[in-house]
Amino acid sequence: MSAVNLHPFSPIFLKLLRNIVVAVIALCAPLLAQATGTAYTQAAFEALQKTGSPTLVFIHADWCSVCKAQTKILDELLPQPEFRQINVLRVDFDSQKAIVRSFKTSYQSTLIVYKGGKEAGRAVAETDKDNIAALLRKAL
Repeated sequence: MSAVNLHPFSPIFLKLLRNIVVAVIALCAPLLAQATGTAYTQAAFEALQKTGSPTLVFIHADWCSVCKAQTKILDELLPQPEFRQINVLRVDFDSQKAIVRSFKTSYQSTLIVYKGGKEAGRAVAETDKDNIAALLRKAL
């Protein structure tokens, strides 16, 4: 029986490495798909405001444990029939500082809901599922 050449540049090693990377991506894809909302753009926000669509602006940071808890709760609530019509725009606290300031907040973990083009409520660092559900209802 011959030994398998697993030198870092051997074709067998590279194929094995590629298969591992593909498997990791496949396993992580559902987690990435759970990320709440779409990336915030001013154009998307303005379009939603113009139509009066119920909107949640979620100011988050990847490193924020409260934001992670909020994401988990929102991922449970938003698919429910009551909340399905709410559009979610996700603002990155670290890379979209001007947008964060435009919403007159200086904190990640801020949830802001809009109804009929006007702010209907906001919460900062809220992690109670019932309170978040009550906030979302203000957009409807």
